[in-house]
Amino acid sequence: MPSNTYLIARREYLERVRTKAFLVTTMLIPLLMGGGLLFSVLKSRHAKSASHITVVSTDTDLALALQDELEHGKDSAMEVDVISPPSGNTRKAVVDETVDKQIDGFLWIEMKDGRPKATYTSMSTGDISTAQTLESALRRAAMREGMQHKGMEAGEIKAMMEPVEVEAETIKNGEISKSDTVTAFFGAYILFFLMYMAVMLHGMNVARSIIEEKTSRVFEVMLATVKPQEMMTGKLLGVGAVGLTQIGIWVAAALALTAPQVAGAVGAGAVHISFSLGQIVAFIGYFVMGFLLYSGIAAAIGAMVNSEQELQQFNMVIAMPMAVCMFVLVPVISNPNSTFSRVMSLIPTCTPLLMYLRIAISNPPWYDIAASVVILLATIYGVLWLTARIYRVGILMYGKRPTLPEIIKWLKYS
Repeated sequence: MPSNTYLIARREYLERVRTKAFLVTTMLIPLLMGGGLLFSVLKSRHAKSASHITVVSTDTDLALALQDELEHGKDSAMEVDVISPPSGNTRKAVVDETVDKQIDGFLWIEMKDGRPKATYTSMSTGDISTAQTLESALRRAAMREGMQHKGMEAGEIKAMMEPVEVEAETIKNGEISKSDTVTAFFGAYILFFLMYMAVMLHGMNVARSIIEEKTSRVFEVMLATVKPQEMMTGKLLGVGAVGLTQIGIWVAAALALTAPQVAGAVGAGAVHISFSLGQIVAFIGYFVMGFLLYSGIAAAIGAMVNSEQELQQFNMVIAMPMAVCMFVLVPVISNPNSTFSRVMSLIPTCTPLLMYLRIAISNPPWYDIAASVVILLATIYGVLWLTARIYRVGILMYGKRPTLPEIIKWLKYS
């Protein structure tokens, strides 16, 4: 490594890790993520639907069975009133009670061809949880009633209605082993967001660093002894090292906070996170490539603009490709080896996040991984080649923002 590049990388690294902003973000993000994860786990574990509703049905047995499901079910602790059979004024009465907020809503059940057809009416348009709870409870109540009509004993019905646990196993390298899908999912999910934030944060830091030095005219002094390529390379390496340091601390904090002893002490039970060696290697590799890609783009933007305000207008150039990864996160997690997931993970701007995610939660073919690395490295080479030419001219240009024809001229001159 040229000595000038090393000196610039060292300066960038030390300047950034000694700032209060580095300490605050390094400590704050694990605390926020750990707190959010713990809150979600505890909330989902103890949350039960607790609405107060009225069930209206011509089938009294079904209404009573549904009342029992909703008041004493595994995921429900509702208060349920039953009206069966309804009279001519029943609908107006339950509507008035809902409007007066005496009840949260009412479930009207009609029997058609021996099957229940239900409509839930409430004042809320976004109460998805209650609607799902009602649907699940009504299905169980209808099954229970149907089995009773066929003469089955209560003990037999209870045994058949008991939930069935499904253990998960995975096949890797031809061997079957037990897996903890919850642990694997949370581990992949946390590293996905760490990479997202680190690439975004440190990519933009490269652009801000260039603008600061451009504004203070430090570049003009440094260019007397350092080549533009050395300056850009040193800046990328220094900021990238800061990102790796920060991620190392975050991963260590995540492992410590989710250790079985700590998780048990705060009431999170068996929820813990572990990372395999392959997962960590893939994470570091794709983070480095993702950082080089996005920081290269950010460096070109930083060299073209003259202030933070102008830089903010170009934030979308970096934010949008990464936002696409967020939009497709659910289908990729649901089916990581589908054609859609494979295509999305080969798009260079999405590869660092999505291919890493596929590796973390599934076992993608080796040629998918190899193709993603080759395409991404070729893209990084092209981006850095263009950025070096823009950077060489742009850092010495002041005044108005360059137009596209002017940028093309920069590429020809360099």
